[in-house]
Amino acid sequence: MGQEVRSTAFTREERQAYRAKMEQNLDVFERMLEESRFDFTRPQMGLEIELNLVDAQGMPALINTAVLGDFGDDEFQSEVGQYNIEMNVPPRPMAGDQPRRLERWLSGELHRAADVARPHGARVVAIGIVPTVQPDIFHGEWVSDGLRYAGLNQSILHERGEDGMELDIEGPSGERVATVFDSIGPLSACTSIQLHQQVTPQDFPAYWNAASAISGIQIAMAANSPYLFGRQLWAETRIPLFTQMTDTRSPQLKFQGVRPRAYFGRAWITSIFDLIEENVRCFPALFHEVTDEDPVAVIRDGGVPELGELRLHNGTVWRWNRPIYENARGVPHLRVENRVLPAGPTPVDMVANACLYYGLLEKLSSSGRPVWTKMPFEHALRNFDDGARRGIDATLYWPGVGRLPATELVSEHLLSLADEGLAGLGLRREVREAYLDIIAKRCERRTNGASWQVAATERFEAAGHDRASALQQMFGLYIEHMEDNVPVHDWPLPEVEPVTVPRPEVTTGA
Repeated sequence: MGQEVRSTAFTREERQAYRAKMEQNLDVFERMLEESRFDFTRPQMGLEIELNLVDAQGMPALINTAVLGDFGDDEFQSEVGQYNIEMNVPPRPMAGDQPRRLERWLSGELHRAADVARPHGARVVAIGIVPTVQPDIFHGEWVSDGLRYAGLNQSILHERGEDGMELDIEGPSGERVATVFDSIGPLSACTSIQLHQQVTPQDFPAYWNAASAISGIQIAMAANSPYLFGRQLWAETRIPLFTQMTDTRSPQLKFQGVRPRAYFGRAWITSIFDLIEENVRCFPALFHEVTDEDPVAVIRDGGVPELGELRLHNGTVWRWNRPIYENARGVPHLRVENRVLPAGPTPVDMVANACLYYGLLEKLSSSGRPVWTKMPFEHALRNFDDGARRGIDATLYWPGVGRLPATELVSEHLLSLADEGLAGLGLRREVREAYLDIIAKRCERRTNGASWQVAATERFEAAGHDRASALQQMFGLYIEHMEDNVPVHDWPLPEVEPVTVPRPEVTTGA
């Protein structure tokens, strides 16, 4: 939802015109898939990373307008909440030693962001959910400047047709958050990293299917969001939180099986058109801005249409693996946008996560019998759910081996496939080994961002801290380790002195 809008209120005539124009866009897009030459040169690695601003106490700092005003470029932009910013990473080829270059670039940009935020009394943090965030922050002015964010809030509430947004998440431990909000504010607590893969129309189904097949594996290895509002919930709580805060369905529509807007999917696909058409047919538009473009005339005259209505609507259907169409300098291109990963913990961890993804994606989409022909889609969906619930402790299904602990599945069966895929992309052996070894060490030590947060918090609680204090102490250590760029599997757990409670004075009578 990075596209700005001009209005948040629309007449009936504007809504009707938008629907008609979107149908026309869909027809033109179908024609383009049959006739146009889509841009594709070599595999490119593209990333977007959402970040958080926190104050000296580790609480969300609602100051992104002031901080962004001090940047001299467009690499950092606003996100939904005033404590969110987004970093856009320029695309780069996935070959040679590019992952190492990417890690250095990410480290440098995070340090630059920290330098800009510091005079404002803030720090920049890469994490799935800030563990200290509390519901009362959303009672005030939490939303970022810009009509797109206010409009998104207004449109989701309007489509929902209820008195507020219900949030109900229970973790495997039995802890639960169950409350109602009068805005989509908690959505801003979700900060992620999005991985992009440019593909041809012919290759898109294979890449999307492969991305869906490995999404549960990604989350299990990289979960980094175990706490929300002081409760320990899913290992990747960001998944159900985002799903519920973008859900425009009434209870009755949920019962009927209507799709949520944050959507994993229902079946393997044979064309990108399957996804784009489903978006148009099944999801009501949240915005109704009609452009002046006549896409039929543009095609007739040999041009490339923007398809603005279709792209705007596509940006408000949050598939965990989303199809992207863009007109890049007069040339159409398609991408698979993988949205399942949380931000953090460190640049080196995020690059390792990207290497696992791109390696498996390349291997599974380009060789042998496709994995999705051997795996019911329901198994991929169950993996996605189990990986989000239990993270590094999940048990996942894979064709040929059945259900295995995620750590065993990855270390014994999938890391070698990822290595072959990265080799096929042209990455140097020492680079492949360095980043995939980080994933191997996570499996060996059963440690990722979520498990470290829980273990560290439990150390503070065992020493006598209450949950709020334990989370604050843990988060302070998390930020220090993140800034040192040490892989999370090497983070030590804190040695905590027991909290001493002063005994009340005993007075004796005179």
